Amino acid sequence: MRMKLVPDNTNFDFFKFMPITFGASMLAMVVSVVLFFAVGLNFGIDFLGGTTIRTESPNAVDVGEYRQALAPLDLGDVAITQVFDTSFDSSQHVAQIRIQQQEGHEAITPETIKSLEAALQTVDPDVTFPSVESVGPKVSGELVWTAVEAVAASILAVLFYIWLRFEWQFSVGAVVALIHDVTLTIGIFCLLQIRFDLTIIAALLTIVGYSLNDTVVVFDRVRENLRRYKKMDLKEVLNVSINETLSRTMMTSFTTLLALFGLYILGGDVIRGFVFAMIWGIVVGTYSSVFVASPVLLRLGVKRDWSKPSQGGGTQFSNVDA
Repeated sequence: MRMKLVPDNTNFDFFKFMPITFGASMLAMVVSVVLFFAVGLNFGIDFLGGTTIRTESPNAVDVGEYRQALAPLDLGDVAITQVFDTSFDSSQHVAQIRIQQQEGHEAITPETIKSLEAALQTVDPDVTFPSVESVGPKVSGELVWTAVEAVAASILAVLFYIWLRFEWQFSVGAVVALIHDVTLTIGIFCLLQIRFDLTIIAALLTIVGYSLNDTVVVFDRVRENLRRYKKMDLKEVLNVSINETLSRTMMTSFTTLLALFGLYILGGDVIRGFVFAMIWGIVVGTYSSVFVASPVLLRLGVKRDWSKPSQGGGTQFSNVDA
């Protein structure tokens, strides 16, 4: 007996509520942009410059006492947060201390770190310091621009690839969907103030690849059906194509999310931001391949006199039962 996430021969009308779904997507993008400028991202040390110190102790963390102990050191902006994780033992208490970039120094000096550790040990003699990470202002500035360039270059490469693989209308639809996914991911990070560092950039690039894969599978089936149903309206061709690939889309998303939820629950706080970005990206990427890329393609229209023979590339697994 095989489990099916999607019944055979589905016939959903994905364009019935297109004004609502597409309008909601555009509104969500606008809200994400507003959040970016009004609230901003909670940048990590990678982008701001400074030092992150991780503490661990068998005794409970008292953030107030930690802050009092560090006050005489005059370190400027110091953020102390207790880290909770289901994988920690009951006797494992972890805190994270973020110290702003120090005036006149690329990073906090070893002497200052020793003073900080000594100050905390007066509060809790059993405290240990498993990791200390420092990033200078020059490096952090370069990382910001490199991250922006990486995301922009990936989207431009997608535009060029889809243009060659299909037609320019397909490439515009795919790129709008990618911009939608990246914008909404940045928006949710602004809203929830989850730390945004280099691992999240890696997640964004992974989301771009995943979303593109979903969109290409749908578009490849659209191209085949445009040849097969030469007199069928484009809207109907898109509906048929999405329904035919729906089983594959749902199976891929479901199995990927199973692995990601396992990582989110059991993987620890170090990778939790990355995994959250991936989970969110899988959801919005699957949504955008149907409710963003396809409506854009419908709006732009495509030519119906295909001269190139269909090779069936990218759709050989589209009918696999889920």
